[in-house]
Amino acid sequence: MTHGMRTDARSPHLDSDSGRDWRDTATRHALLPLRIFLGVTFIYAGIDKLTDSAFMQDAGSGSIGDMMRAVRDSSALPALVDMSLENPVAFGYAIALGELAVGIGTLIGLLTRVAALGGALISLSLWLTVSWAAEPYYYGNDLPYMFCWVPLVLAGAPLWSLDALIRNRRRRGSY
Repeated sequence: MTHGMRTDARSPHLDSDSGRDWRDTATRHALLPLRIFLGVTFIYAGIDKLTDSAFMQDAGSGSIGDMMRAVRDSSALPALVDMSLENPVAFGYAIALGELAVGIGTLIGLLTRVAALGGALISLSLWLTVSWAAEPYYYGNDLPYMFCWVPLVLAGAPLWSLDALIRNRRRRGSY
């Protein structure tokens, strides 16, 4: 018996009686759990910020202003923190609304690659500012979130998405 690497482009898992088998189905749906997790998480994060009256303040316990001042000297980009401190409340709203837009776009699959890029950029900016000082680095959650967005930036949402619906209608010429 010989073992080797598959070099064909077609899946060997096609069964004429049942169509695609479970491995092909799993492969096609592999990004769906990631989309759901990131979409729900970013929607929750945005709503949590928007509904937390303490967070949307220039100063005070739990405020965006105090949080940004606390991380300023330990961040990788103090200039970015300084920019946010010019108007911490506006920055807080921008982050919250950005998270909400990214989460909704990702969850429903509308402009998924753009939403995922936005999510990656939000995660990157939070890693370089808020969680930069986490020691060891893997204790900070923003870096793993940033990398979780990469597959969605590359692949989009090919199934169960408004992007796929629009693409299919365009192919049929009915859109």
